[in-house]
Amino acid sequence: MASYEDIPIIDTLIGFREAGGYEYDFITKQTKDRESRESFEFPAEYMFKGVPKELPTDDPVSVTLREMDKHGIEIGMVTVATESGRTAVQRFPDRFVPQGSAVDPNDIMGTLSTMTREYEEFGIRSVSSFAAGTFPQVALNAPQMYPIYAKCVELDIPIFACAGIAGPRLKSAVQHVELIDDVMFDFPDLVFVTRHGCEPWEELAVKLMLKWPNLYYSTSAFAPKHYPKAIVDYANSRGADKIMYAGYFPAGLTLDRIFTDMPHVPFNDDVWPKFLHLNARKVLKLKE
Repeated sequence: MASYEDIPIIDTLIGFREAGGYEYDFITKQTKDRESRESFEFPAEYMFKGVPKELPTDDPVSVTLREMDKHGIEIGMVTVATESGRTAVQRFPDRFVPQGSAVDPNDIMGTLSTMTREYEEFGIRSVSSFAAGTFPQVALNAPQMYPIYAKCVELDIPIFACAGIAGPRLKSAVQHVELIDDVMFDFPDLVFVTRHGCEPWEELAVKLMLKWPNLYYSTSAFAPKHYPKAIVDYANSRGADKIMYAGYFPAGLTLDRIFTDMPHVPFNDDVWPKFLHLNARKVLKLKE
């Protein structure tokens, strides 16, 4: 069992339980099966056990901070698309890193304007993409994405993009890992970080990370016991500088669940500091 005591942790996907619970409506309205539309509070609920639904919502930032402190998370990256996210990065700039609103390639000019405004107002360190959740869907290598990638290069910020089979019951072809090859070829200066596992094409993701210097992988939405073997093996060999920690609190996983599993991940001793904070510091350009 590995020990990573005294290693500061940066969580590159953490958030807040917002009052109202409407943050997933944009996904639910695109699904067609009855269970997703009528039964699920969380669009990928069938995949997760123990989703922390009952968290208090009167002060979401304090709730998340308490969980971070409990598990040694020094810094969390949060979206400024929500009121809680904006409050967090303004009140606790030493604890929260601002990520821009999710990009919308169906509104290219609006997205570019939002990226510029959030960069100037909040100093966003990245943006995010959920291709399967766009409506209509837009593939990772589609022409509509290219101005957004160019803007990331201009602002010198990475994009964190969902890749692999989507958890919600939406079509997933737009997130096929092979599409990333086109993106990295056309944007060699773009820093691209995958989210949500890349399965079932995680071995292809490893091949592409070997090929492209600016391509990285984050472990979001996976309990550590389910980290793909190909990713763990890659981190323990040539990929120690390419794999970074991301959780999924409170969207799908508790931090208790994540950090109960975490010590059992068979990372080499030298991988842990890179995985838990050094790689994220590099990609997000955070000072020690």
